[in-house]
Amino acid sequence: MSSTHFDLSSGGACPTDIQRTLPLLREVSPSTALNRLIDNAYDRLPRPGQGQTLDRWRVLAAVAAHDLSLAKLFEGHTDALAILADAGCALGAHGGLWATWCAEPPDAPLQLIESSASSIILRGLKAWCSGAHDATHAVVSCWGSNNEAFLAAVDLRQPGVTITEDGWHAVGMHATRSVDVIFDDVPATLLGGPDFYVQRAGFWHGGAGVAACWFGAATRLAEVLRERLAERADPHRLAQLGQVSVALRASAALLREAAAEIDAAPSADAMALALSVRLNVEASASLVLEAVGRALGAGPLCKDAAVARLYADLPVFIRQSHAERDQEALGRAVLAHAEAPWTL
Repeated sequence: MSSTHFDLSSGGACPTDIQRTLPLLREVSPSTALNRLIDNAYDRLPRPGQGQTLDRWRVLAAVAAHDLSLAKLFEGHTDALAILADAGCALGAHGGLWATWCAEPPDAPLQLIESSASSIILRGLKAWCSGAHDATHAVVSCWGSNNEAFLAAVDLRQPGVTITEDGWHAVGMHATRSVDVIFDDVPATLLGGPDFYVQRAGFWHGGAGVAACWFGAATRLAEVLRERLAERADPHRLAQLGQVSVALRASAALLREAAAEIDAAPSADAMALALSVRLNVEASASLVLEAVGRALGAGPLCKDAAVARLYADLPVFIRQSHAERDQEALGRAVLAHAEAPWTL
């Protein structure tokens, strides 16, 4: 990815090593690309809230600008490593390709059956399992007998794990193969206590990190528009580039501000901050999709495979946002806070 006006840094580009490596992965599948990134230790990102949150998000944005399906798998892997570290679990240090599967559709609760103080049994179906065909391990959300939410780490190479072909029919993000996985009394390691996943400060840090992926993909589309205008500009296209620039600069500023706040107070409740980032970047990405499409017409959508894939992938990925539900939650947080968040 080339350096852009919308880069999250205040003057530099994405980390040099990842910037050099990603173009070399253009002809390989997302799962192969992820394994190569892991082999070269590019997955060992700074943990959120440890002073380099912006660097973490810059890497996520760079990977997303390269390929959104790869970004989805890479973000899930690195989030799992951060969760394991927060839980004081050393499993993440032993290698492997990790995934984070914590979506909770009401019709597919994964059950936790206690077997000892730290070891448990997983039973049932887990939906929306990105990268299931390639992952070796996963951090999964599950439910105890008293309807309490738990988190567990599981080795997917054990007997009793069935990776299905069910549950994913999307054209967008197709390469993530986010299928259903069946657990038939599979041993796993408990991570923390009830509600550990959502009560840890890193939950909202990770949620904002997903927005960095959306941002990275949107900047790639902005670059496509800028490159085309270098060849042939007209007033209408220039206006659309200006509109895109305003939106992405605002999102970049908010991401930088959020990263600084998280690093300054890593244990603070970051829900309102993360929701603000996610909703802002979602709006910017939606605007970019609309403006770039109007500016360039059907040509790139039909004749440029990378652009067509972005237009299929990004609308699916940003639907990880909960839309009006997140807006309501943010509104309640704003109302409960003594000071308005928009004070200069």
